[in-house]
Amino acid sequence: MEKEDLVSLQRNVLKLRVEGKYEETIEACFQLLEAGLAANDPKSILTAHINNAASFYCIGAIEEAFYSIDAYLEYCTDNGDEADRLNGCNVLFLLHEYNKDYQKAKATLERAIELGEKLGRYNIVSNAYSNYSSILATELDFKSALTMAQKGLEAAELHEPRTPILEFRVKLNIANALIGLEELKDAEQLVKEMVNDPILASFIREKTQVHDLYGRYLMQKKMYREALQAYDTAKELAESYNDRNLLKGILEKRCKLCDLMDDVQRGYKAQQEYINLLSDLRQHEVSMAAVKIGVKHRISTIERRANTDFLTGLYNRSYMETTTDKWLAEAACSGESIVCIAFDLDNLKSLNDTYGHIFGDEIIKKIGQECARHIRSGDLIGRFGGDEFAIILRNLSLEEAQQKAENLLEAVRSIKIEKDGIYISLTASVGIADNAGGTIGTFTELFHQADVALYQAKENGKNRICIMS
Repeated sequence: MEKEDLVSLQRNVLKLRVEGKYEETIEACFQLLEAGLAANDPKSILTAHINNAASFYCIGAIEEAFYSIDAYLEYCTDNGDEADRLNGCNVLFLLHEYNKDYQKAKATLERAIELGEKLGRYNIVSNAYSNYSSILATELDFKSALTMAQKGLEAAELHEPRTPILEFRVKLNIANALIGLEELKDAEQLVKEMVNDPILASFIREKTQVHDLYGRYLMQKKMYREALQAYDTAKELAESYNDRNLLKGILEKRCKLCDLMDDVQRGYKAQQEYINLLSDLRQHEVSMAAVKIGVKHRISTIERRANTDFLTGLYNRSYMETTTDKWLAEAACSGESIVCIAFDLDNLKSLNDTYGHIFGDEIIKKIGQECARHIRSGDLIGRFGGDEFAIILRNLSLEEAQQKAENLLEAVRSIKIEKDGIYISLTASVGIADNAGGTIGTFTELFHQADVALYQAKENGKNRICIMS
């Protein structure tokens, strides 16, 4: 796949996610992941994993979101840069916060702050401090929450170009901490200034949040009727863009206020609105359950296709390398024998030149299917591109592996493929090597040894087996 095609797939993923089409985003991430693995393009693979994680989070599929972010961070270790790791921190924080695992959430934010400062990404640093402040406020540590929010404001002021909404979001946390500390005079000045800020004309969620915060301030002042008016405004705003989670908190506070005011009529109406919202949330959860079922099927498909060769359905090189490296590490301790059989077809180029590459692909598929029938369920067989295959066998000696290779070679010879009324016979050359008593520790080295033996088989006349001694 061309580089421009990969870039197009990346843009499509980002576009769908911005539009809130999360199921479609997951499907697009699958396509991008498959293409990225085939082209060995780290940017595409990272983009697919992180957007999968964010999309799963948005539909409430948290287990699947963790799976995707784990895949992202693992791939980042060898293939990502610090900016990629910073992006991973942002999504990982959301998952820990959702699970109310505040210790892990704070540790993730600390890492984000460290990386963000190093890279000069002060907008991300500011957001991280804001989120840290919010967690501390949830834990009722308002003094520390205020400190973090003030650091967030300092970071926001360092961000270029200057972004007023970034500073506004941090001020929400400052005001929240001041109210929690009962420093109401400072809180009043800040909140009233924010309620009247013209920037809110373009940011409805922040407008909702500041009216919610104003209601909280007025409750602290025991100005209950004014607080109810502030919450009424916040409720209408949250309803206008269907923010169920924020709306739930606002309705809870309105019910509490009506009790404090001993306003039975308003209290009854507030309770009914709250009950209706809970019913709506339950219905939403039911519909999301159906989405999650679909998501699980997609994950299985993504896993399967990410690990398999598109032409033959056998394992691909990436999966073979990862799994074999694990087996070899275990074998170094246990003394288990791990054998690699490398083989490829003889004279495929001649067949391709005579009958075309589509016919050649059909031969490769047939060979893969036939050879897969002759290995044990716990062993691995994969295609390495072109007509070269590899088989990894556990707990077999070189002699036993040679017998297995003889069976495979005979299976290839028995295949007869018809083309234009002519039956074409096939042969293959095979190389065998083992892990040399545990001294070979990587797939790359083991396969290289088998590949050298395969080359010797070719040099010796093809249609035969050679063993690396």
